[in-house]
Parts: sequence; C-alpha cells; structure tokens
Amino acid sequence: MAASRTAKVFRGLGYATAAGLVGSGTLYFVYRPHEVPGLESASVPPPTYGEGGVFRPPQFPRIKSRAEQIEALKASAGGAFRQAKTKISGALQGSQEEAQSEKDDAYDLLIIGGGATGTGIALDAASRGLKVALVERDDFASGTSSKSTKLVHGGVRYLEKAVWQLDYNQYKLVKEALRERRYFLDTAPHLSSWLPIMIPVEKWWQAPYFWAGTKFYDFLAGSENIESSYFMTKSKALDSFPMLKRENLFGALVYYDGAHNDSRMNVSLAMTAALYGTTIVNHMEVTELEKDANGRCCGAKVKDLVQEKDGKVPEEFSIKAKGIINATGPFTDSIRKMDDQEVQEIVAPSSGVHVILPGYYSPAKMGLIDPSTSDGRVIFFLPWQGNTIAGTTDAPCNIAQNPVAGEEEINWILGEVSNYLQPEINVRRGDVLAAWSGIRPLVRDPKQAKSEGLVRNHLVTSSPSGLITVSGGKWTTYRQMAEEGVDAAIEDFNLKPNPTPNPPLVSGVEGFHEDIVLDGTCKTHNVRLVGAHGFSKTLFINLIQHYGIDTEVAKHLTESYGDRAWTVAALCAPTEERFPVRGVRISGLYPYVDGEVRYAVRHEYAQTAVDVIARRTRLSFLNAQAALEALPNVIDLMGEELNWSTARKAQEWKDSVQFLGSMGLPKGKLELSREDVEAGRVGQYTDEEYGLYARHDKPGETLESDSKFISGHNPTVGRDSPANN
Repeated sequence: MAASRTAKVFRGLGYATAAGLVGSGTLYFVYRPHEVPGLESASVPPPTYGEGGVFRPPQFPRIKSRAEQIEALKASAGGAFRQAKTKISGALQGSQEEAQSEKDDAYDLLIIGGGATGTGIALDAASRGLKVALVERDDFASGTSSKSTKLVHGGVRYLEKAVWQLDYNQYKLVKEALRERRYFLDTAPHLSSWLPIMIPVEKWWQAPYFWAGTKFYDFLAGSENIESSYFMTKSKALDSFPMLKRENLFGALVYYDGAHNDSRMNVSLAMTAALYGTTIVNHMEVTELEKDANGRCCGAKVKDLVQEKDGKVPEEFSIKAKGIINATGPFTDSIRKMDDQEVQEIVAPSSGVHVILPGYYSPAKMGLIDPSTSDGRVIFFLPWQGNTIAGTTDAPCNIAQNPVAGEEEINWILGEVSNYLQPEINVRRGDVLAAWSGIRPLVRDPKQAKSEGLVRNHLVTSSPSGLITVSGGKWTTYRQMAEEGVDAAIEDFNLKPNPTPNPPLVSGVEGFHEDIVLDGTCKTHNVRLVGAHGFSKTLFINLIQHYGIDTEVAKHLTESYGDRAWTVAALCAPTEERFPVRGVRISGLYPYVDGEVRYAVRHEYAQTAVDVIARRTRLSFLNAQAALEALPNVIDLMGEELNWSTARKAQEWKDSVQFLGSMGLPKGKLELSREDVEAGRVGQYTDEEYGLYARHDKPGETLESDSKFISGHNPTVGRDSPANN
C-alpha cells in the first residue's frame, strides 16, 4: 500500500515536472530574445576625425549620370546605331562584323517599368551578373508603388479567408509574405520598422477568436517572427490608444507587422541596381516593341520625355535586348497589347483611397485595424511620417496616370474612422491634409466577380513572342516576384548568369566586405540597399554633432537616406544662424531641407518638381497645401541644378499644381499662380471651403477672473500687504 502511494506521488511529480518543462519551453519560445531589424549596430562605423582633426567623410561610389545612362542605352543598338549616327550609307544592312558587334552590345534584359517590381527585377538580374537596362515612362514609384498603405505585412485578412474558405492560395500568399517581410526589414532597416497594430475587441467572445488568429499569424512567421501578439485589457488599450471609443470596448489584441516609406524604398532599389551595373533611366517612354525576323521581341523604341518638357523634339532611338520583361503594374495590358493587339487582359484594376490626417489622431508608435467596417471591408489607421494615414477602399476602377480620390470614398473613410474614436473627437473633412487614390494591379480571376475576392498573388507569364510579364502581387513580396521573373527570363532567353567576384562597394568603406557571395544565383534576400550599411538608430547624433543640423531634421535624414544622410547634410546650405547651422527647411511644418532637393537631382535622377515633392520627399503625400507653398523654392533649387529656362519653370509649376490636385489639394487652390503663393495668398479660402479647415472668428475673450484683487491693481505682495503683518 505504501509503495503504491509512493508511486502515485512520484507519478504526480513527474506529470507536474513535464507540464512545467512544456510550459517553460512555450514561454521561452514566445518571449525569447529577438533580433529586431534596425536595432543592431551599423555594419560600418560612422566617419571619424583623422590626424590634425581632419574629418574623413564617407566616400560613396558614384552613380552614372542620367546622360551617361542614356548613351549606354543607345550603344546597345551596336553597329547599326553607330552607322546611322555617322550617316554611313548602307548602315541598316551592316557587315557581318558589325552584326556581331550589335549582338555583343545588346542587353540581356530590358525591363519596362520602374516601380517596386521593375526595380526589384533589375537588382536581382544585375546581382546575378546579367547586363540589364530599365526604362520608366514617368518616375520610379510614380504609380502604385508610392500610393500603398505603407505596410510590410503578411496579411491577417488573407489568413482569415484562407482558414474559413480553405483557400490554399491565400494561405500560400500569407506564408510567402511573412518570409519576405523579414527580408524586407533586414535589407532596408533605415526605411522600414516594426509596428504594433491593435485590433479592438468589442465582445468578450471575440477575444479568443482574434487571439487564435494572431497566434496562428505568429506561428506561420516561424523564425522570421519578431514579437509575439498579446491581449490588452480595456484600460491598457485606452492607455496605448487614448482616442479609442470607450463604449463597448472589451479590450484589444496587438500583433506586429512592418511599416515603410514606399517611394524612398523604390528609389533606393533603383539606385542600388544602378550601382550593380543596371542602366536605369526614368522619364523614358517605350513607344514600340521591336521584333526580329522570327517574330521574337528583341528590343524597343523609346523617347526621352524630359526633352519634351524642355520644348525640344524628343529623339527616338532603339534599345536592343535578348529579352524583355513587362513590369508596368496597372499598365501591364497596354504593353502586352503592343506585343499582341488581340491578347486578353489579365489585370483587374482596383482603387485604393487613403487620406492623411494630423498626427494627433493616432499614437506615434501604434496602429489600428478595424476588421468589421460598415460594408465588410478592412480599414487601417496608422502613424506615418508624423501624421496619420487612414484607408483603404477597394473598388473596381478605370486606369489613369494620376487618379483622383473621390469625395464619396474620402467621406466613407472619415465615417469609419469616427465610428471607433471617442464621440467628442470630431473627425472633420477639413482635417484631411492629403488624399490620394492608388491603383492596385490585381490579377484577374474569372471565377470571382468582386474585386474584394481577388487574390493578391502574382503571375509570371510569357507570350509567344517572348515578352515576359510579371503582374499582380504586393509591395511586401516584390523580391519574390523579381526572383521568379528573372528565373523565367534566364530559362526563356537562355541567359548565362555570371559570378561577381568583386561586387560594388555600396557601403563606401574600403576593406568592408559583406557576408555575401554573388555566384550567379539569386541573393537579393541578403543584398542590402543603398544607405543600409552605415545606418543605426544613433546615427542622427553623429550628424548633429558634425553638421549642426536640427534634431528633427537629422532623424528624418537618417531614416530616409541611411548612411547617405552624410551626403545630404553636406549639400545643405548654411542657415546663418547659431543653430541649426545647416539645413534650410522647404516647409516650416516638416523636416524636409534644401539639401534633399540637390541630392535628389545629383544622386537620384529627379527630373521634375513632382519627383521631389512626391517621391524623393513625401511632402505632397503628407500635406498637399504645404507642398504647394514649398513649390516655388523647390522649382528654383532644381532650376539651379538643371539649368532650367523660365519657360521650363513655368511648365513645372503648371504640372506640379495639376498633380497636387490628385493629392487632395482643394479646388480653390488649383488656380493660384506662383505669385499668389509667394505673396501668401494660399491660406485664403473660397466660400464653400471657409468653414472646413479651422475657425476664422476673432480671438476668444479672456475668461472672467475670480481673483479677489481689484481690477487695475498690482496682484503681488506689496509693502503694506496683510501677508507681511
């Protein structure tokens, strides 16, 4: 009997020990130390002072000028182009020797489209040792890639659909995106960061449902996950997000995703691809696809739209390539129809409207997702660049270069926002600082009728003539799309990737070698972008101490340019003030400075004022009216750099104001001249706008005083005061 009791005791202790070990292991797995991207020290140290106190600034590698890149494009036509240029008769026939020269000069790949997908393909292909060219009709990120929700995410709503609809494609998309999310944040830590996102819980039974969903999200991320999701009580939720409506709030679930600066990321991809040898030119339009005698695509005719802006007749010339990749987003089908007029359209464009509200609408470090809006769509409410971004809608639309956000969509977003904020917070139409519409190039599924049901996965297709098209997808998975696109091109065009024993010195530091071997296979999950190598969370301090730049500006520069902030700061003009010493702001409301405009022109191929106010900086996305007020200064700075004529400056003003109309600039401001803006007449409102934006009455009366002192007497202790007795 005693032996039996002893056995039971030891068995119970064994069970308890086993349960304790399992519980401890689970807790350790959930709360183990994580390597958060962006928190590590810089790969290369900041510049130092040498002997005699001489400062040694970083020596970053030079990127070819736009003119040099255009000459390289022309050279791809080989002997035929050179003969035409020198007007030698019989040039089109050429000799056998010249034909071989033309073949040798041709690019391996010509990529059409400079968005996230196109520049990602260019970097992937160039890092595999291929000879690559990329042309973009407008500017890098001028379309969908600058008008995203700014999230780097796996997609919790897609995961929900995958579970309830037993949809393997949705599951696969989430799994892929979670992996790519980590690569994204590792290769560009200065442009992206982790962001906790709150899901409000209104009913107690929703808590286990959302908890299970967020935990499954964490589980799918596996080793690429950073922080685990967790439950917040009502009091903790209100403490973290004070604007939340208290009524019917049970608590909140918090999970982690990433946020990024989309157009700066796109530009960085383009510049990194250029350093790896890609010939890359923006504002270069493809007018025709060229085919050989076998009907295979072998190049394209292009024209320089910058020459048109300068009042010149643009020169049209050919680019020769062994293969062409179409990565034009919403305009995918227009390029496909250049190849074949009868081809069936594969893109189902969907409009996503976002609005920008003042920063006080959300905490600086916490986002919010409303999974149950009035019509079933999901809406995000996120801090971004000091303001608050709210969106998005999801509805079929027509394709346009600069679509305008409709009032109906804007008011729908504002109505949804007001539903989960405290009732005393009045969400006004006049609080909208900017609003835009982005076109998602969703891949059409003939079995689905509604755009909400379209899967955000991507599609790589090839036409009989050899035109490869990469379409669909989303920002987070751009790298995977690029890898698959280059793999298809290598197979279809019989290309030969080459090892790169001496990769470009992107970091600018001699003797620093990345832990990466470019052996001709895809390595873009390890290729760090321009600005990443010398970035750290404390880099802004070094910038302040050396250049005397304002703290807010220094943080902005390091988070937008990484280690290239050293170059941007050096291009800032002196302020002639004690502090800040350098950095003249182009807008008093935001930390954008004059050095950014010069850097954009000299090092990032900015050719128009819109390139600067929309994509090199994000001013027009944050505040359309502030962008209008900054426009004269931006045009003058660019005019100095690019030697613009008076006529070109006038054209830039007209084009930029028209663009700002698509960013939510009130209609009454669209007719303002440059002289009106410089005279300060931007703040004057038309009758219908007068009451939308702020109070315009006289300053309020002072409160009645409850003081016991007689009006007009000095309310201080005097010599005869009773207090001295």
